[in-house]
Amino acid sequence: MAQMNMIEAIRSAMDVVMDKDPNVIVLGQDVGYFGGVFRCTDGLLRKYGDHRVIDAPIAEGGIVGAAIGMGLNGLRPVAEIQFADYIYPGFDQVVSELARIRYRSCGEFWSPVTIRTPCGGGIRGGQTHSQSPEAIFTHVSGIKTVMPSNPYDAKGLLIASIESDDPIIFFEPKRIYNGPFDGDPEKPAVSWASHPKGEVPEGYYTVPIGKAEIVRPGDELTIVTYGTLVHVAAAAAEAVGVDAEVIDVRSLSPLDADTLIESVKKTGRCLIAHEATRFGGYGAELSATLQRECFYYLEAPIRRVGGWDTPYPHAFEWQYFPGKKRLAAGIRKVMETAA
Repeated sequence: MAQMNMIEAIRSAMDVVMDKDPNVIVLGQDVGYFGGVFRCTDGLLRKYGDHRVIDAPIAEGGIVGAAIGMGLNGLRPVAEIQFADYIYPGFDQVVSELARIRYRSCGEFWSPVTIRTPCGGGIRGGQTHSQSPEAIFTHVSGIKTVMPSNPYDAKGLLIASIESDDPIIFFEPKRIYNGPFDGDPEKPAVSWASHPKGEVPEGYYTVPIGKAEIVRPGDELTIVTYGTLVHVAAAAAEAVGVDAEVIDVRSLSPLDADTLIESVKKTGRCLIAHEATRFGGYGAELSATLQRECFYYLEAPIRRVGGWDTPYPHAFEWQYFPGKKRLAAGIRKVMETAA
Protein backbone atom coordinates (compact mmCIF):
# COMPACT_ATOMS: atom_id res chain seq x y z
CA MET A 1 0.00 0.00 0.00
CA ALA A 2 1.07 3.59 -0.65
CA GLN A 3 -0.26 7.02 0.27
CA MET A 4 -1.73 8.61 -2.87
CA ASN A 5 -4.01 11.48 -3.71
CA MET A 6 -6.45 11.05 -6.61
CA ILE A 7 -4.02 12.46 -9.18
CA GLU A 8 -1.36 9.97 -8.16
CA ALA A 9 -3.88 7.12 -8.08
CA ILE A 10 -5.10 7.90 -11.60
CA ARG A 11 -1.53 8.13 -12.86
CA SER A 12 -0.72 4.82 -11.17
CA ALA A 13 -3.75 3.19 -12.81
CA MET A 14 -2.60 4.20 -16.29
CA ASP A 15 0.96 3.14 -15.52
CA VAL A 16 -0.18 -0.29 -14.33
CA VAL A 17 -2.35 -1.04 -17.37
CA MET A 18 0.17 0.38 -19.85
CA ASP A 19 2.85 -1.85 -18.37
CA LYS A 20 0.49 -4.84 -18.48
CA ASP A 21 -0.99 -4.27 -21.94
CA PRO A 22 1.01 -2.73 -24.83
CA ASN A 23 -2.27 -1.95 -26.62
CA VAL A 24 -3.18 0.75 -24.08
CA ILE A 25 -2.61 4.20 -25.59
CA VAL A 26 -2.95 7.59 -23.86
CA LEU A 27 -3.83 10.67 -25.93
CA GLY A 28 -5.04 14.20 -25.32
CA GLN A 29 -4.01 17.82 -25.03
CA ASP A 30 -0.70 18.26 -23.14
CA VAL A 31 -0.74 14.68 -21.80
CA GLY A 32 2.78 13.90 -23.03
CA TYR A 33 5.59 16.43 -22.67
CA PHE A 34 3.73 18.57 -20.11
CA GLY A 35 2.25 15.61 -18.20
CA GLY A 36 -1.31 16.97 -18.22
CA VAL A 37 -2.61 20.23 -16.78
CA PHE A 38 -3.28 18.42 -13.48
CA ARG A 39 -0.17 16.20 -13.85
CA CYS A 40 -2.21 12.99 -14.12
CA THR A 41 -0.02 11.70 -16.98
CA ASP A 42 3.29 13.03 -15.69
CA GLY A 43 6.15 10.64 -16.48
CA LEU A 44 4.21 8.35 -18.81
CA LEU A 45 5.80 9.81 -21.96
CA ARG A 46 9.31 9.22 -20.62
CA LYS A 47 8.46 5.64 -19.68
CA TYR A 48 6.39 4.52 -22.67
CA GLY A 49 7.40 6.81 -25.52
CA ASP A 50 5.53 9.15 -27.85
CA HIS A 51 3.98 6.27 -29.82
CA ARG A 52 1.89 5.38 -26.73
CA VAL A 53 1.50 8.80 -25.05
CA ILE A 54 0.32 11.17 -27.76
CA ASP A 55 0.03 14.95 -27.51
CA ALA A 56 -3.07 15.87 -29.50
CA PRO A 57 -4.09 19.23 -31.02
CA ILE A 58 -6.81 21.36 -29.46
CA ALA A 59 -9.60 19.48 -31.22
CA GLU A 60 -11.79 17.39 -28.93
CA GLY A 61 -13.75 15.95 -31.85
CA GLY A 62 -10.47 14.79 -33.34
CA ILE A 63 -9.27 13.30 -30.04
CA VAL A 64 -12.45 11.28 -29.57
CA GLY A 65 -12.64 10.33 -33.26
CA ALA A 66 -9.01 9.14 -33.27
CA ALA A 67 -9.61 7.16 -30.09
CA ILE A 68 -12.65 5.45 -31.64
CA GLY A 69 -10.56 4.45 -34.66
CA MET A 70 -7.83 3.11 -32.41
CA GLY A 71 -10.35 1.07 -30.47
CA LEU A 72 -11.85 -0.38 -33.63
CA ASN A 73 -8.39 -1.57 -34.64
CA GLY A 74 -7.51 -3.48 -31.49
CA LEU A 75 -6.06 -0.79 -29.21
CA ARG A 76 -7.36 0.37 -25.83
CA PRO A 77 -7.16 4.17 -25.97
CA VAL A 78 -7.45 6.37 -22.90
CA ALA A 79 -8.42 9.81 -24.18
CA GLU A 80 -8.12 12.82 -21.90
CA ILE A 81 -10.40 15.80 -22.40
CA GLN A 82 -8.63 18.54 -20.49
CA PHE A 83 -11.80 19.83 -18.79
CA ALA A 84 -15.32 18.39 -18.94
CA ASP A 85 -16.39 21.81 -20.21
CA TYR A 86 -14.42 21.10 -23.43
CA ILE A 87 -16.06 17.76 -24.20
CA TYR A 88 -18.93 19.18 -26.24
CA PRO A 89 -17.04 19.44 -29.57
CA GLY A 90 -16.51 15.68 -29.25
CA PHE A 91 -20.08 14.97 -28.15
CA ASP A 92 -21.30 13.98 -31.62
CA GLN A 93 -18.47 11.44 -31.90
CA VAL A 94 -19.40 10.00 -28.49
CA VAL A 95 -23.14 9.79 -29.10
CA SER A 96 -23.37 9.05 -32.82
CA GLU A 97 -20.34 6.77 -33.15
CA LEU A 98 -18.80 5.48 -29.92
CA ALA A 99 -22.06 4.63 -28.17
CA ARG A 100 -23.63 3.05 -31.27
CA ILE A 101 -20.87 0.96 -32.87
CA ARG A 102 -21.63 -2.35 -31.16
CA TYR A 103 -25.39 -2.02 -31.63
CA ARG A 104 -25.16 -0.79 -35.18
CA SER A 105 -22.87 -3.66 -36.20
CA CYS A 106 -24.88 -6.32 -34.30
CA GLY A 107 -21.84 -6.95 -32.10
CA GLU A 108 -19.36 -7.40 -34.93
CA PHE A 109 -17.37 -4.29 -33.98
CA TRP A 110 -16.70 -2.49 -30.73
CA SER A 111 -14.37 0.24 -29.53
CA PRO A 112 -13.15 0.05 -25.90
CA VAL A 113 -12.46 3.75 -25.40
CA THR A 114 -12.09 5.32 -21.96
CA ILE A 115 -12.54 9.10 -21.91
CA ARG A 116 -11.08 10.74 -18.80
CA THR A 117 -12.09 14.28 -17.93
CA PRO A 118 -11.89 16.53 -14.82
CA CYS A 119 -15.27 17.86 -13.72
CA GLY A 120 -16.87 20.14 -11.16
CA GLY A 121 -15.77 23.28 -9.37
CA GLY A 122 -13.54 24.20 -6.49
CA ILE A 123 -10.62 25.76 -8.36
CA ARG A 124 -12.22 29.12 -9.23
CA GLY A 125 -12.32 28.14 -12.88
CA GLY A 126 -15.53 29.96 -13.75
CA GLN A 127 -18.20 28.71 -16.10
CA THR A 128 -15.80 27.30 -18.70
CA HIS A 129 -13.72 25.15 -16.31
CA SER A 130 -16.20 23.98 -13.67
CA GLN A 131 -19.14 22.16 -15.23
CA SER A 132 -20.57 18.81 -14.15
CA PRO A 133 -22.22 17.38 -17.31
CA GLU A 134 -22.57 13.78 -16.12
CA ALA A 135 -26.37 13.66 -16.61
CA ILE A 136 -25.92 14.35 -20.32
CA PHE A 137 -23.90 11.17 -20.71
CA THR A 138 -25.99 8.93 -18.44
CA HIS A 139 -28.83 9.69 -20.84
CA VAL A 140 -26.91 8.10 -23.73
CA SER A 141 -27.43 4.36 -24.17
CA GLY A 142 -24.32 2.41 -25.09
CA ILE A 143 -21.77 4.10 -22.83
CA LYS A 144 -21.02 3.78 -19.12
CA THR A 145 -20.48 6.73 -16.80
CA VAL A 146 -18.23 6.59 -13.72
CA MET A 147 -17.22 9.14 -11.06
CA PRO A 148 -15.00 8.18 -8.09
CA SER A 149 -14.87 10.01 -4.76
CA ASN A 150 -11.51 8.84 -3.38
CA PRO A 151 -8.05 7.71 -4.56
CA TYR A 152 -8.63 3.98 -3.96
CA ASP A 153 -11.78 3.92 -6.07
CA ALA A 154 -10.23 6.20 -8.69
CA LYS A 155 -7.43 3.75 -9.43
CA GLY A 156 -9.53 0.58 -9.23
CA LEU A 157 -12.38 1.99 -11.31
CA LEU A 158 -10.03 3.43 -13.93
CA ILE A 159 -8.24 0.11 -14.39
CA ALA A 160 -11.62 -1.63 -14.68
CA SER A 161 -12.74 0.99 -17.20
CA ILE A 162 -9.67 0.64 -19.41
CA GLU A 163 -9.97 -3.14 -19.40
CA SER A 164 -13.69 -3.06 -20.17
CA ASP A 165 -14.83 -3.69 -23.74
CA ASP A 166 -17.49 -1.00 -23.27
CA PRO A 167 -16.88 2.72 -23.88
CA ILE A 168 -16.70 4.64 -20.62
CA ILE A 169 -16.81 8.31 -19.62
CA PHE A 170 -14.64 8.64 -16.51
CA PHE A 171 -15.32 11.87 -14.60
CA GLU A 172 -12.70 13.05 -12.11
CA PRO A 173 -13.87 15.63 -9.50
CA LYS A 174 -10.98 18.08 -9.48
CA ARG A 175 -12.02 19.63 -6.17
CA ILE A 176 -10.70 16.46 -4.51
CA TYR A 177 -7.84 15.74 -6.92
CA ASN A 178 -5.19 16.44 -4.31
CA GLY A 179 -6.74 14.61 -1.39
CA PRO A 180 -9.95 14.24 0.61
CA PHE A 181 -11.26 17.18 2.59
CA ASP A 182 -9.40 18.06 5.75
CA GLY A 183 -11.72 19.78 8.19
CA ASP A 184 -14.59 21.90 6.90
CA PRO A 185 -15.61 20.73 3.38
CA GLU A 186 -17.30 24.07 2.80
CA LYS A 187 -14.10 26.06 3.19
CA PRO A 188 -12.15 26.68 -0.04
CA ALA A 189 -8.91 24.73 -0.09
CA VAL A 190 -6.03 27.18 -0.27
CA SER A 191 -3.18 24.69 -0.01
CA TRP A 192 -4.29 21.34 -1.36
CA ALA A 193 -0.83 19.88 -0.83
CA SER A 194 -1.53 19.76 2.92
CA HIS A 195 -4.51 17.46 2.51
CA PRO A 196 -4.16 13.86 3.67
CA LYS A 197 -3.86 11.11 1.10
CA GLY A 198 -5.56 7.72 0.97
CA GLU A 199 -4.10 4.24 1.10
CA VAL A 200 -3.92 2.75 -2.39
CA PRO A 201 -2.30 -0.53 -3.54
CA GLU A 202 0.71 0.18 -5.73
CA GLY A 203 0.01 -2.74 -8.07
CA TYR A 204 -2.91 -4.07 -10.03
CA TYR A 205 -6.47 -4.26 -8.67
CA THR A 206 -9.94 -3.32 -9.85
CA VAL A 207 -13.11 -1.88 -8.34
CA PRO A 208 -16.21 -3.28 -10.08
CA ILE A 209 -18.18 -0.93 -12.30
CA GLY A 210 -21.89 -1.01 -11.52
CA LYS A 211 -21.60 -1.32 -7.73
CA ALA A 212 -22.35 1.45 -5.22
CA GLU A 213 -20.64 1.68 -1.83
CA ILE A 214 -22.09 2.45 1.60
CA VAL A 215 -19.48 4.82 3.02
CA ARG A 216 -21.37 5.64 6.23
CA PRO A 217 -23.94 3.21 7.69
CA GLY A 218 -27.10 4.60 9.24
CA ASP A 219 -30.74 3.88 10.02
CA GLU A 220 -32.61 7.22 9.98
CA LEU A 221 -31.94 8.64 6.52
CA THR A 222 -30.35 7.61 3.22
CA ILE A 223 -28.16 10.19 1.47
CA VAL A 224 -27.41 9.22 -2.14
CA THR A 225 -24.57 11.11 -3.78
CA TYR A 226 -21.26 10.78 -5.62
CA GLY A 227 -17.95 12.52 -6.29
CA THR A 228 -17.06 15.51 -4.15
CA LEU A 229 -20.35 15.58 -2.28
CA VAL A 230 -19.73 12.19 -0.66
CA HIS A 231 -17.39 14.00 1.74
CA VAL A 232 -19.72 16.97 2.17
CA ALA A 233 -22.72 14.70 2.87
CA ALA A 234 -20.87 12.77 5.56
CA ALA A 235 -19.79 16.03 7.22
CA ALA A 236 -23.33 17.45 7.04
CA ALA A 237 -24.87 14.33 8.58
CA GLU A 238 -22.31 14.50 11.38
CA ALA A 239 -23.06 18.19 11.98
CA VAL A 240 -26.83 17.65 12.17
CA GLY A 241 -26.48 14.60 14.37
CA VAL A 242 -28.62 12.34 12.16
CA ASP A 243 -27.86 8.64 11.81
CA ALA A 244 -27.64 8.91 8.05
CA GLU A 245 -26.51 6.21 5.66
CA VAL A 246 -24.34 7.83 2.98
CA ILE A 247 -24.12 5.93 -0.30
CA ASP A 248 -21.51 6.69 -2.95
CA VAL A 249 -23.10 5.80 -6.30
CA ARG A 250 -19.65 5.63 -8.01
CA SER A 251 -21.09 4.02 -11.16
CA LEU A 252 -23.77 6.37 -12.45
CA SER A 253 -24.51 4.14 -15.42
CA PRO A 254 -24.97 1.24 -14.97
CA LEU A 255 -26.61 2.08 -11.65
CA ASP A 256 -26.56 -0.25 -8.66
CA ALA A 257 -30.20 0.44 -7.85
CA ASP A 258 -30.50 -2.54 -5.49
CA THR A 259 -28.12 -1.06 -2.89
CA LEU A 260 -29.98 2.25 -2.94
CA ILE A 261 -33.41 0.65 -2.77
CA GLU A 262 -32.46 -1.62 0.13
CA SER A 263 -31.17 1.37 2.10
CA VAL A 264 -34.21 3.57 1.49
CA LYS A 265 -36.57 0.75 2.42
CA LYS A 266 -34.64 0.48 5.69
CA THR A 267 -34.51 4.19 6.56
CA GLY A 268 -37.77 5.41 5.00
CA ARG A 269 -36.24 8.77 4.11
CA CYS A 270 -33.94 9.90 1.29
CA LEU A 271 -31.90 12.94 0.32
CA ILE A 272 -30.17 13.05 -3.08
CA ALA A 273 -27.29 15.45 -3.64
CA HIS A 274 -25.03 16.40 -6.54
CA GLU A 275 -22.90 19.37 -7.51
CA ALA A 276 -24.44 19.70 -10.99
CA THR A 277 -27.43 21.92 -11.74
CA ARG A 278 -30.46 20.49 -9.97
CA PHE A 279 -33.08 20.87 -12.74
CA GLY A 280 -32.86 17.89 -15.09
CA GLY A 281 -29.85 16.59 -13.19
CA TYR A 282 -28.87 12.98 -12.55
CA GLY A 283 -30.61 13.17 -9.18
CA ALA A 284 -33.97 13.29 -10.96
CA GLU A 285 -33.40 9.77 -12.31
CA LEU A 286 -32.32 8.55 -8.89
CA SER A 287 -35.42 10.11 -7.35
CA ALA A 288 -37.74 8.53 -9.92
CA THR A 289 -36.19 5.10 -9.42
CA LEU A 290 -36.42 5.23 -5.63
CA GLN A 291 -39.92 6.71 -5.66
CA ARG A 292 -41.11 3.85 -7.86
CA GLU A 293 -39.46 1.07 -5.89
CA CYS A 294 -39.77 2.43 -2.33
CA PHE A 295 -43.08 4.33 -2.41
CA TYR A 296 -44.78 2.31 0.34
CA TYR A 297 -41.72 2.51 2.59
CA LEU A 298 -41.26 6.29 2.45
CA GLU A 299 -42.00 8.33 5.57
CA ALA A 300 -41.29 11.64 3.82
CA PRO A 301 -40.95 12.87 0.23
CA ILE A 302 -37.59 12.34 -1.44
CA ARG A 303 -35.66 15.59 -1.56
CA ARG A 304 -32.92 16.77 -3.95
CA VAL A 305 -30.12 19.26 -3.32
CA GLY A 306 -28.04 20.43 -6.29
CA GLY A 307 -26.22 23.34 -7.87
CA TRP A 308 -28.03 26.51 -8.84
CA ASP A 309 -30.06 26.46 -12.05
CA THR A 310 -27.75 29.02 -13.62
CA PRO A 311 -24.53 29.07 -15.65
CA TYR A 312 -21.58 28.50 -13.33
CA PRO A 313 -20.96 31.78 -11.44
CA HIS A 314 -17.29 32.66 -10.99
CA ALA A 315 -17.85 35.15 -8.17
CA PHE A 316 -20.17 32.86 -6.18
CA GLU A 317 -18.51 29.50 -6.75
CA TRP A 318 -18.74 28.30 -3.16
CA GLN A 319 -22.38 29.33 -2.95
CA TYR A 320 -23.25 27.60 -6.24
CA PHE A 321 -22.58 24.01 -5.29
CA PRO A 322 -24.08 22.47 -2.17
CA GLY A 323 -21.91 22.92 0.90
CA LYS A 324 -22.30 21.50 4.37
CA LYS A 325 -24.87 24.14 5.40
CA ARG A 326 -27.17 23.52 2.42
CA LEU A 327 -26.96 19.77 2.80
CA ALA A 328 -27.60 20.08 6.54
CA ALA A 329 -30.70 22.17 5.79
CA GLY A 330 -31.86 19.50 3.33
CA ILE A 331 -31.34 16.79 5.93
CA ARG A 332 -33.40 18.71 8.48
CA LYS A 333 -36.27 19.23 6.02
CA VAL A 334 -36.43 15.53 5.16
CA MET A 335 -36.32 14.57 8.84
CA GLU A 336 -38.99 17.10 9.83
CA THR A 337 -41.43 16.28 7.00
CA ALA A 338 -44.07 13.57 7.27
CA ALA A 339 -45.30 11.62 4.26
